[in-house]
Amino acid sequence: MSSSALGLSVRPVAPAAPRFFKPGWPLAVLYLGFPLWWALGLAQLIFFAMAAAMAVILHRQRPLRVPHGFALWVLFLMWMLAGAFLVRAEAPGTMPGGGLGRLAGFTVRAGWYLAITIVMLYVANTARVVSTQRIVRLLGWMFVVTAAFGMLAVLAPTLEFRSAVELLLPRRMTSSNFISALVHPSLATSSDFLGYVQPRPTAPFPYSNAWGNNIALYLPFFVLGWFGRDAGWRRKVGPLVLLAAIVPITFSLNRGLWLSLALAAAYAAFRLAVNGRGRALQILVVALVIGGIGFASSPLYDTLALRVETPHSNDRRAGTAETVVSVTAQGSPVVGYGTTRTMQGSFSSLAGGGTAQCRQCAPPPLGTQGFMWRLVLTTGFIGTLLCLSFFALQFLRRARGPAPLDVTTCTVLLVSVLCFFVYDSLGSAMFTSMIAIGLMARSDQADAEGVAA
Repeated sequence: MSSSALGLSVRPVAPAAPRFFKPGWPLAVLYLGFPLWWALGLAQLIFFAMAAAMAVILHRQRPLRVPHGFALWVLFLMWMLAGAFLVRAEAPGTMPGGGLGRLAGFTVRAGWYLAITIVMLYVANTARVVSTQRIVRLLGWMFVVTAAFGMLAVLAPTLEFRSAVELLLPRRMTSSNFISALVHPSLATSSDFLGYVQPRPTAPFPYSNAWGNNIALYLPFFVLGWFGRDAGWRRKVGPLVLLAAIVPITFSLNRGLWLSLALAAAYAAFRLAVNGRGRALQILVVALVIGGIGFASSPLYDTLALRVETPHSNDRRAGTAETVVSVTAQGSPVVGYGTTRTMQGSFSSLAGGGTAQCRQCAPPPLGTQGFMWRLVLTTGFIGTLLCLSFFALQFLRRARGPAPLDVTTCTVLLVSVLCFFVYDSLGSAMFTSMIAIGLMARSDQADAEGVAA
């Protein structure tokens, strides 16, 4: 089967003059070197650096092609930027003040929105020089990297060290938990809500939930790039990687990840059935049945069952979501408040809150515990609708596409939106989602030109 049949190439790659930086180098530097960037403490900054490089490349390329419905995204960005005028506004039931801290938080989030927009446009506009297969394999490689770090976290959960960036930063900055999480390489964090201490993989990302969010989005690209007939040696290694990944995925105690994987499998099976790919569907079903039996008979099943029986964060997440919707509806339903806010007291009492003996008694900042609630609080209900409408439009345009690439990118968007409800997705995870939208734009363009996507 050819690569075009797999939906991995958009058109023949145009010959280019030899140069030091080959086409697609920003994505290659970002993803192939990601373990190094993590070790140096640059795992977050590298996304901005490579987005800046992509912006320079796009500036030299005219005219630019944009995905269908791009006006919705531009309007959303304008809506988001309007929040800069509201960072000092007081929201009902929240702590006053914030000043420069709120403005700094707004600036970082605006930078992420800019970065993910640039990578979407970069992918959409480089089809002639950077093959779709190359991009899919880079993202599949990131699944391997994330799973490998997860396995290391299970085997050596206490491994951590000071990064080069951490050594250069002033002590007063690295003493902040937020900054430390970004620049201090560590393999795992420990949780005790199961009744015993359980390490949860984090590397090469700052938090365990970020690990779960990212590996869920990389998986569809891994399956596409490592199991097709053009995958070569990857087809032999792919099943072993998937089997190994089950261990850190289970020990992550990440229910959002587990639900995402179930949704991805169900959707992929549905699309394979609709597209008449009976053999691929049979292989998927057999693999799921055998894998399920093996998993249920292993010690990993006990860990999963105990996690399901230990809700732990349900009340905090539900309370945060309800409060965000209520505060936004009461105070600023149209444009939100631009940034996150700190509640007064706790969910049960204004006099409640965190103490030295019970830090968990303090509610999480409003606008966390899920990107969806950040959207609502920071951009209002209109901004949230604009963002979700853009994602929905991209999904619906490719939802009937028969190519494996269409199934992959639609699966990524479905998982992405599901994760919005439980993860703070704005970051590396959203970077992946926007790459998927860029690939969808390539498919739209190929359909319009009558070229095999």
